[in-house]
Amino acid sequence: MLDQTGNSAGALAGVDARKLAHVIAVGNEKGGSGKSTIAVHVAVALARAGHHVATIDLDSYNKTLTHFVGDRRNWAKRRGIALETPDHFWLAAAEGVRRDDNEHADRDALIKVVASAEHKYDFLVIDTPSADGYLTWLALGIADTLITPLNDSFVDFDALGDIDPVTYTLVEPSNYAKMIRDERRARRKFDHSDIDWIVMRNRLSALHSRSTDRLAQALNDLGLQLGFRCGRGLTERAIYRDLFPRGLTVLDEIDDAALGKRHARSHQNARAEVQALIATLKLPTDEKSRRHADARAKWFAVRDTRLDLGEIVRA
Repeated sequence: MLDQTGNSAGALAGVDARKLAHVIAVGNEKGGSGKSTIAVHVAVALARAGHHVATIDLDSYNKTLTHFVGDRRNWAKRRGIALETPDHFWLAAAEGVRRDDNEHADRDALIKVVASAEHKYDFLVIDTPSADGYLTWLALGIADTLITPLNDSFVDFDALGDIDPVTYTLVEPSNYAKMIRDERRARRKFDHSDIDWIVMRNRLSALHSRSTDRLAQALNDLGLQLGFRCGRGLTERAIYRDLFPRGLTVLDEIDDAALGKRHARSHQNARAEVQALIATLKLPTDEKSRRHADARAKWFAVRDTRLDLGEIVRA
């Protein structure tokens, strides 16, 4: 359900509006795009840089981010080492009979988690499920930075909209793109701020080809039409898959037993591309640049209407 103003961000107006953490949401309605891998590397990178970080897992079915944080804590304990680990929250989607009751419960649960975290942390990193659900809608609506990983293939372009097969120009935005457009318009109208939307070509092939050049150009053109920045995500490397079950990232100082000889060179290359990814996000890591979060606080302060049960989330 939407609030009476017509946008999901207003549904979280119960959050206390003072100095707020910067919210990073990682979302894509298509599965297998590497959302959780990006989420954990962003969270760990910020924690290793000395920031107070919390992660929120909204995927109540797979719980990938939740498993990662648990594995990370277990690995640190097992090896007797210190690993920068974000505080973690997991939210289960309500599964009652009535849709409106479920959405009220989801809204209240997210308000509770965000309210308990926003004033304690510098950053909140939210991993969303690969589905068009109400929790995903709410999370994207409160994001300051939105990362959409996209498999490096024209097959996944339909996550953004219908694309002309000859010119690769946008014919019609997807529901996901329309949702982001509506939330951004509402935020700009209120306080002239914006959700910084970055679409990242992810799971890249290590081999360069003309096809990847065409894809990169087509994505840049789409960015001009839909209003997102383009970024380079992570290369398809075995090291990411091998480290993930241990709760490790390529940013960690990893011993030979965990890394293995075959990953020595890959580790350095992977670390460099994660650092480049973080730089692309242009996150507010100093006090001066946190004015955007203060503007979002004002947004919450005025969006104090309750949910209108006569409205429906999707058109």
